[in-house]
Amino acid sequence: MTDSKNTILAIVLSALVLIAWQFFFAMPQEKARQEKLQAEQLAQKQQIQTQAQPAQPGQPAAIPAQPGQAQVPGATAQAPAAVAANRDAAVAASPRVPIATDSLQGSIDLKGGRIDDLALVKFRETVDPKSPPIVLLSPSGSPDPFYAEFGWTNAAGANVKVPESDTVWTQSGSGALSVGHPVTLTYDNGQGLQFRRTVAVDDKYLFTIKDEVVNKSDKTISLFPFALISRHGTPQTLGYYILHEGLIGKFGDEGSKEVTYKTIEEKKINTFNVTNAWLGITDKYWAAVLLPKTDAHVIANFRAGTIGTLPTYQTDYLLDARTIAPGATGTADARLFAGAKEVRVVNGYEKQLDLNHFDLLIDWGWFYFITKPLFSLLDYIYHLVGNFGVAILIVTVLIKAAFFPLANKSYASMAKMKAVQPQMAALRARYPDDKAKQQQELMALYKKEKINPLAGCLPIAIQIPVFFSLYKVLFVTIEMRHAPFFGWIHDLSAPDPTNIFNLFGLIPFDPTTVPVIGHFLHLGAWAIIMGITMWAQMKLNPAPPDPTQQMIFNWMPLIFTFMLARFPAGLVIYWAWNNSLSVVQQSVIMRKHGAKIELLDNIKALFDKKKPQA
Repeated sequence: MTDSKNTILAIVLSALVLIAWQFFFAMPQEKARQEKLQAEQLAQKQQIQTQAQPAQPGQPAAIPAQPGQAQVPGATAQAPAAVAANRDAAVAASPRVPIATDSLQGSIDLKGGRIDDLALVKFRETVDPKSPPIVLLSPSGSPDPFYAEFGWTNAAGANVKVPESDTVWTQSGSGALSVGHPVTLTYDNGQGLQFRRTVAVDDKYLFTIKDEVVNKSDKTISLFPFALISRHGTPQTLGYYILHEGLIGKFGDEGSKEVTYKTIEEKKINTFNVTNAWLGITDKYWAAVLLPKTDAHVIANFRAGTIGTLPTYQTDYLLDARTIAPGATGTADARLFAGAKEVRVVNGYEKQLDLNHFDLLIDWGWFYFITKPLFSLLDYIYHLVGNFGVAILIVTVLIKAAFFPLANKSYASMAKMKAVQPQMAALRARYPDDKAKQQQELMALYKKEKINPLAGCLPIAIQIPVFFSLYKVLFVTIEMRHAPFFGWIHDLSAPDPTNIFNLFGLIPFDPTTVPVIGHFLHLGAWAIIMGITMWAQMKLNPAPPDPTQQMIFNWMPLIFTFMLARFPAGLVIYWAWNNSLSVVQQSVIMRKHGAKIELLDNIKALFDKKKPQA
């Protein structure tokens, strides 16, 4: 049948494209990424050894200068006088104000007034609750500097002495920065200007910074408030096309801007002159983002530069100048989000602070209109049942119920098509050499019996965007990270950890390390279950008469089993459960329309020996 052949051809081509993409693109890309990461780590170690010498005065700017009326914030970032052997040593090298909340632990560096030491205590590096907490921000001088800085910069040509990265602030009072207990830092420039900074933090990930300048001199001064987030060294990224990691922002009415580290290295700078903006640097699950007030006019930038040979990345903004008369005080407000990209938290800040589509900090993808509602539904059910895996199963049932009328028509049409197969065979026999006449008579038969030959494709077509959206939810939302199911699945966002090629752990051997083919030797228990359910669904239909078609149908479940084995376990569980529901649903509908269910006959046929030919 022409339509059947076209459908099979489409499936085969799709499978070949996916396999080719995996073999010729994904695997080489992963290998190149690992090689690049190793080279960068080696270069950074060499850079650290080089920077262990005292910094020289007059060092070139680390970030390219920006023409305009204000000096560039962060443009004279200096290499530290000595680079610490590890992060703890770098933190201990300067006086600090502790940060202690239920969500965050760390400190503010009194040298420079930076927020540069931050760990997310509710999130661990592995599923082991005793593993170290996730470290987000680290000070300059550590192996992976990543910090936020706030302050004032001069107008072009002015030389007012302002606090810089090596300025040592003084804490007014004592105690750690905590919820309901802000801290105040002060600095006197010795020229009649007193700088005061008040930092507050909420119970999640929001820092509020208020900078003040008290002008006790006899001259009017003009200063520009700035804020920046800086990252030294190219961080390790997953390198997936469907996930953005790098510089991100939303600028006025423009769409969100997502710039990778490689892109900004080539372009050096992107500038935006807007209001109602936010910008920062994001990883898969974590982010540090500047949140100026929505009515503030900002000149915002994405930048890339170098310190020695070490690449640096920066997002920053300048507010309009503050002109401060003698005896007056100038103020500037800033906000910093530094934490986990929890959906409820991000949505809460968007609503609370009236931010400009702050939900786009999470990479919901092209199917935003499906992906985000799908997560909301999963999250709602999760809070009812307490298990994301069970929530996936329930949502699958709900999706099946929502599309039941369409699936019912589709399977009914397939049942009718089975019923007229003898007539279709007779037509082919009547016009064996006239394909046009065959097609004409087949169309007439379809019309007479009210059969839609493409109806069988509809359930699959409908599942594609839902499948992709669920993949995005499992892949990008932190709520799915380390979310357990039952048994051996401790993380629904990671592949099934079992493997049939080492007898599910009985043999102390990792098959995925085998050269060349190791990437394909990951086949967990849930992938096998999924393959069996897919095979059962295909065996509901009678075997095609053409041997080539039979071979394709026989091999298709195995091909998809290997293809999906490295996908997140939650997605494989969804696919297996969806197949099982489809088998039940199709069987019921076909029996209702009098069509024979071929599943048992097809299974028996596998074990029947062929009779010898006479």
